[in-house]
Amino acid sequence: MIISIFIICVLLGCFTGFLAGLLGIGGGLIIVPALVYLLPSLGFSNEVVMPVAIATSLASIIVTSSIASLAHHKRKNIPWKTARQLVVMIALGASFGAYIADSISTQLLKYIFSTAVILLAAYMLLSVRIANSKPFPGHWYIKLIGLFTGVLSSIMGIVGGAILVPVLSYYSTPVRKAIGIATVCGFVVACFGTLGFILTGLDQDALPQWSLGYIYLPALCGIILTSSLFAPLGVRYASKLPVSTLKKSFAVFLILVAIKMMW
Repeated sequence: MIISIFIICVLLGCFTGFLAGLLGIGGGLIIVPALVYLLPSLGFSNEVVMPVAIATSLASIIVTSSIASLAHHKRKNIPWKTARQLVVMIALGASFGAYIADSISTQLLKYIFSTAVILLAAYMLLSVRIANSKPFPGHWYIKLIGLFTGVLSSIMGIVGGAILVPVLSYYSTPVRKAIGIATVCGFVVACFGTLGFILTGLDQDALPQWSLGYIYLPALCGIILTSSLFAPLGVRYASKLPVSTLKKSFAVFLILVAIKMMW
């Protein structure tokens, strides 16, 4: 079964790497539900399935987001002034979110994940035909957005793209720039969130062999093996597709994942 999980995760990495580059979501919205479905077959107890899925997702995103960020930077999709304002508070929020996720139930984590994703997707669909002209918020409001994004992203096992892209789009940021910012911030979320899940999982007796804290290493290796190859391809397509197509793709994908997670 370990070999089967590894092979499935290799295929999963192709899809998540492409979407990480295309939509700035890091792939966690696919990885988390997929691992929640797969891990019980390896004998994982229900108490640890969700934290393991989230932690493994975040660890894989470190590699994927770093490669996608470099590709976005080369295409000038990252306004660094805005990105720098967000990353510090996102890092703090991601570290705190890992401890919150460790202390609440798996079922509650699933409902938080699904509800947040559906709300964000609904906004993206509604905003497809709207030309936003809201001025960019002040310094402290940006910090608050960063803190909230970091906490929720770490709890959900995603990199913040599902939160930041709709929020930044609302404040008149072009969608390609929003995806570039989300990709950079995703790297920060993944690093600090992963560290938090390693530390909180070290004292867990219910975890099987080949686990590092809450991270399940065979699944992690399978995902990063291919996701790092497909992330630059997604970035290339993000620079070519029309904005409305990007928004629709983003929203429909989020809704489908959330429904599957609730089910």
